Amino acid sequence: MPHRLPRRAALGALVAALPAATVVWTGTPMPGVAAMPGLEAVVFADSAMLTNPTDLDVDARGRVWVLEGFNYRTAMHPENPVRPEGDRILILEDTTGDGRADKETVFYQGRDVDAALGIAVLGGKVIVSAYEHVFVFTDADGDDRPEKKEVLYTLSPEESDHGVHAFTYGPDGRLYFNVGNASKVLKDPRGNVIVDRAGNRVTSEGTPYRQGMVLRAEPDGSGVEVLAHNFRNPYEVAVDAYGTLWQSDNDDDGNRAVRINYVMEHGNFGFTDEMTGAGWSAHRTNVEPEIPKRHWHQNDPGVVPNLLYTGAGAPSGIMVYEGALLPAPLRGAMIHADAGASVVRAYPVRRDGAGYAARSVDVLKSTTDAMFRPVDVAAAPDGSLFVADWYDPGVGGHDVGDLSHGRVIRLAPRGARYRVTPPDLSTAAGAVAALASPNHAARQLAHAKLASLGAAAEPQLAGVWRTAPDPRRRARALWLLAALPGDAGARWIGAALADTNPDLRITALRAARRYDRDPLAVAAKLVRDPSPQVRREVALALRGERSVEAERLWVALALQHDGRDRWYLEALGIGADEQWDRFFPAWRHAAGDGWNTPAGRDVVWRARTDSALPLLAALIRDPRTPAAERLRYFRAFDFQRRSDARQRTLLSLLDGADGTTTTLVLAALDTGGVAADARLRAALDRALDATRGTQEYVELVRKYDVRDPARADELLQLALATPESSEGVEAARVVLRRSGVAPFRALVEGDDPDRAVAALTVVGRAGGSAADAYVEEVALDRARPLALRLAAARMWAPGWGGSVRLLKVAQEGKLPDDMKATVADLLRTSWRPQVRDAAIKLFGAPALTTADGRTLPPLEALAVRTGDAARGRVAFQRTCATCHSTTRGAAPVFGPGLSAIGGKLAKPALYTAVLHPSSGIAFGYEGTVLRLRDGSQAVGIVASETADEIALRVGPGITTKYRKSEIASRETLDRSLMPEGLARSLTEQQLVDVVEYLASLGSGHD
Repeated sequence: MPHRLPRRAALGALVAALPAATVVWTGTPMPGVAAMPGLEAVVFADSAMLTNPTDLDVDARGRVWVLEGFNYRTAMHPENPVRPEGDRILILEDTTGDGRADKETVFYQGRDVDAALGIAVLGGKVIVSAYEHVFVFTDADGDDRPEKKEVLYTLSPEESDHGVHAFTYGPDGRLYFNVGNASKVLKDPRGNVIVDRAGNRVTSEGTPYRQGMVLRAEPDGSGVEVLAHNFRNPYEVAVDAYGTLWQSDNDDDGNRAVRINYVMEHGNFGFTDEMTGAGWSAHRTNVEPEIPKRHWHQNDPGVVPNLLYTGAGAPSGIMVYEGALLPAPLRGAMIHADAGASVVRAYPVRRDGAGYAARSVDVLKSTTDAMFRPVDVAAAPDGSLFVADWYDPGVGGHDVGDLSHGRVIRLAPRGARYRVTPPDLSTAAGAVAALASPNHAARQLAHAKLASLGAAAEPQLAGVWRTAPDPRRRARALWLLAALPGDAGARWIGAALADTNPDLRITALRAARRYDRDPLAVAAKLVRDPSPQVRREVALALRGERSVEAERLWVALALQHDGRDRWYLEALGIGADEQWDRFFPAWRHAAGDGWNTPAGRDVVWRARTDSALPLLAALIRDPRTPAAERLRYFRAFDFQRRSDARQRTLLSLLDGADGTTTTLVLAALDTGGVAADARLRAALDRALDATRGTQEYVELVRKYDVRDPARADELLQLALATPESSEGVEAARVVLRRSGVAPFRALVEGDDPDRAVAALTVVGRAGGSAADAYVEEVALDRARPLALRLAAARMWAPGWGGSVRLLKVAQEGKLPDDMKATVADLLRTSWRPQVRDAAIKLFGAPALTTADGRTLPPLEALAVRTGDAARGRVAFQRTCATCHSTTRGAAPVFGPGLSAIGGKLAKPALYTAVLHPSSGIAFGYEGTVLRLRDGSQAVGIVASETADEIALRVGPGITTKYRKSEIASRETLDRSLMPEGLARSLTEQQLVDVVEYLASLGSGHD
């Protein structure tokens, strides 16, 4: 049987051929999946009822609602089978009490909910997040058929997992949700961009929000607030009884930087540069040495710290468990499904200064079943957990390998029968009892009932507040008591402010803000609270408060900073947002000569005001300041507004500066208005001499438009010495802009063949219309040596326009015979489908043979073979390491890092990724074509983008920058930049060994 089966058929056959112990849909316990001690995992529903669950929820009656994703990525994968009727919203029910679903109801089916990513069941309303739409289905009569479907919000029309995710109901009665960084804008049902309560348009364009966001709204969708931003792809947000928010966030694939966050209100979480939007891999001052911290800009002022790093994975649904059925480590903890790591974890949290610390506990994980892909977790009314298992050989990259299976798993103590009694909401007492449920749907119904009763429910709620041993139950009661009108609500807030539990004092302050009580009056009572967490919350409450009292309170809080608590510092920064010009001088006056302490230096570093500039300069000049701290203070200048004071302060630092300081000043300065400054010119010469041969050198030449002939020759030598590096290619681009191809032509036509190839290579990588024309000229000049012509062809073929030109030359029979084999391989693996198809027609389709000339056997036969990982590592280093790193903590080379790929992809998916890389492309690694105004094109992966320029990763270790003024248009490719002919460079056994090596890399988490 030939290897090139249709991809879906090949994987379907492969899954069917896996060992029986791997695919088990019934029985207790489940082979290949292990629960933590004391818990038992059983299959509640299997592929007889559902396939490909993407999200689930459990209603107050204990029924499990599931979204299916059979029609996942149909636009990206037209070869996949499609369910014409659309995907389904299912209700699964156990009517016999045996712990397995025996009744299935289709609540809704349609193409408009294909592979929807979020569901929240809130009484008679069901909120479904389906890419460009958030739908609200209404089932008023309770017959499990919606009478009405309405649009709550619209978003960017992009089919991406980085879109809008599930909604949840908070203890304050509001809706909470989040969006990934593909949701560029939030609109109302009529298509109008929503303006949030702060007066900002809810977009990710940096005014002020960037990337993914966490949001809150009233139950009808009004009153939208952006609570935090600058995430990559948070899948869900969880809200606990105190109103504290928690979530996970996915890294750029392969960087072991998946993180868990406490979502500090109004925080910036650092996926991209706050000021410019530059990507995390872009060069910056004071860059973090560790990739996970660098990934989230943890050294930048204004970035909230991360709670926990969990390594590699594909983090999905998350919740806070507030029940009593499960063991003690899980109570009050986040519980999180990580599909990439094939694990459900808990994160018990403890207080740590103004923030938190957490540890990781495995709750349910794969032992031998590599297809286990938990994507969501929800608590049932009895306190057990339900887990949605996507079940697939891989996850991520917008791909799916199996459309036949899926399951829902129940997790509970061994022998715990599934029994649910629907809540009794006919009385206040019954509603108060339901308010204690571990199930959020039951709590929502109870909250709504008690809120409607108002003062009539006060006695029952007061009883909970006064006598409940669980502070979370007391917090839920407090939210409702604080909502009572007039003095009644104020009295309950006052009582909570005096409670001994800091979480309840925090809840009281949040409730006062929720119900429009005077926040400053409440804050004044807590400004010297012994708990830094309470004081953190006071700082957050000051954001946007313009009174003199707010200034006084902020200064009092700032004077209590200990200089060690980054959580506290960032809360101060959020509280002072847009008021630094008032708050900072008041603090400076109060601090007096004591400003130069660890705590004071923190405040100076975090401040955003001209008043802080002289103090930053003083810290940089101080010989006692360690070198690392000096970098920290220089980085702070990047977050100050562009003002004359900023320029003057930076220029003043040039006096008597050493080479390093001079370079840092020049990197931070704005160039406008300083070109004629003799002091600056002298400093620039010193900095160029100190940085010769580095990326900083090229950046300075570009930034200050240096045109000294001696510097031009230095750039040329740098380009020749490092033609495969970013600095070499950027140096060549500067030379090309200044002098054209003449300096490179002279080298190509010179006597040194190595320098000729280097010159041709770097000019080809630099690109541009003149460079492209010269590369074409060399490639077709039969009088030149073959090695030089082939080097030119390799530079010419990857170009978007160059591949078309090279194909035309071949079609017209103008290609020299000695180049045909190489050119055929280049064109048959082109990124451009039309070129690839035409090349196959012209040269013939290459059999997918290995280096030893053998045709590969079927995928299902390959996947059950066992290779030698040690030999595979050697073959990988020879074939793949140019573009992919398998070293933990290494920066990206070109494609995603693979240090934990074995935990993310099972062998079937690994073979597919190696042999058919376009079947699933990791988000953020899509190819991009830039068409430049000079008529040339550039192809690569967007590494960073700001308002002014795009940094394009054009090859292993090579990033080039293009000003947006140079770009005529851009296009995202639907094909991977990884060539599909990899197998031809390996023998069959080497391919098996490489996959064995990849499968051995990491468990997917640390």
